[in-house]
Amino acid sequence: MAQGAGAGGPGRAGHDQELTGDQLLDRVNTHSRPSDLRITDLRVASLTGVPFRSTIIRIDTNQGISGYGEVRDGASRSFALLLKARLVGENPCNVDKLFRAIKQFGHHGRQGGGVCGVEMALMDLAGKAYGVPAYALAGGKFRDRVLCYADTPNSPDPQVLAERLVGRRKLGYQFLKMDVGINLLWDVPGALIAPPGAREQTTTMHPFTGIRVTDKGVDLLAEHVATVREAVGYDIPLAVDHFGHIGVDSCLRVGRALEPFALAWLEDLVPWQFTAQWRELTTALSTPTCTGEDIYLAENFKPLLEAEAIRIVHPDPATSGGILETKRVGDLAEEHGVAMALHMAASPIATLASAHIAAATHNFLALEHHAVDVPWWSDLVTGLPSPLIEDGHITVPDKPGLGFDDINEELFREHLDPAFPSFFEPSEVWDTEVHRDRLWS
Repeated sequence: MAQGAGAGGPGRAGHDQELTGDQLLDRVNTHSRPSDLRITDLRVASLTGVPFRSTIIRIDTNQGISGYGEVRDGASRSFALLLKARLVGENPCNVDKLFRAIKQFGHHGRQGGGVCGVEMALMDLAGKAYGVPAYALAGGKFRDRVLCYADTPNSPDPQVLAERLVGRRKLGYQFLKMDVGINLLWDVPGALIAPPGAREQTTTMHPFTGIRVTDKGVDLLAEHVATVREAVGYDIPLAVDHFGHIGVDSCLRVGRALEPFALAWLEDLVPWQFTAQWRELTTALSTPTCTGEDIYLAENFKPLLEAEAIRIVHPDPATSGGILETKRVGDLAEEHGVAMALHMAASPIATLASAHIAAATHNFLALEHHAVDVPWWSDLVTGLPSPLIEDGHITVPDKPGLGFDDINEELFREHLDPAFPSFFEPSEVWDTEVHRDRLWS
């Protein structure tokens, strides 16, 4: 080593002596002090069309590295910003400690978005600090490529919908999903029975709407699915979603009518909270039942799993708890013999977080992709293949953290939400947000 025969080869040491101090510093990994890493800031930028409206979180640190996460589509950016004062000064590598501190500020549905997005950003930072991909922090990977299932915009014309799905298949997608529900029946005489005002009332849970599907309506829905299934073929998984706010009795009748089409699953037939109704559906139908996109934290999946009420668990990592908590959901489901698919309608940031979960979860089935028709979607981040999804799969990145190099600032600015057009503007107003969070005395 004294003779310059180290890792850089003969003469390397002498060459380094000619470099300036700044040049030497350029060769040093400044992220190699994880124990000294501290959060200094949290800022957000809201985008539209990715495929919907999403808020991107950026957490900055004292070592010049930043971590990115994403609030669930349609959720309030405030759900993330209110957590800032609870994070600044903390070490982002203490992911579990910080998650335990902030998880009380999340809830089911889109109310979980802030906590989950922050957890993704913490995992991105921890991975960058330690120089490992997020899946390694979650226990390593079971697969190098993640199967994606392509969601598809609905159409009242089954031939049009069939053409769209065939188009997805031509793009290389090997798992498809379509919508079929009572929105196809409202203007068909004799297809639905509904109390006055039921069509306009979208905040009433399924068992309480009084909407019922007639035999004519059931037949029309079955014909709709039959047309699509014949077009895409019976050699590819096809899942079905968005049935509408109908009670369990109508769900049973529709579900039985769709059994000949060997569907991958029936999604969100009734709200996830009604465990007994899910068990009734699962027991009566031969098509797998699937729910979970609005459930927050692994503990809240237990009633469905312990009651053997569903066949596929379907968390959205932007609601269920981020990377590590959703991995726990998958492990819990596996103990009950249930596969895990991942719900996702997001930019590449939350999608990559989901890819790391999928890689690290043994019983993973497929990851939703909702942005097939957004041509610039993959280019929102840099340092990864474009398109990010090829042959219906994402190759799990091995770079540190979530695996991308940086965001595409120009593209971000081009697609900022007109209602919140700021690009990671200062957020000092949240610095001194008063908090006394202890849940016990």
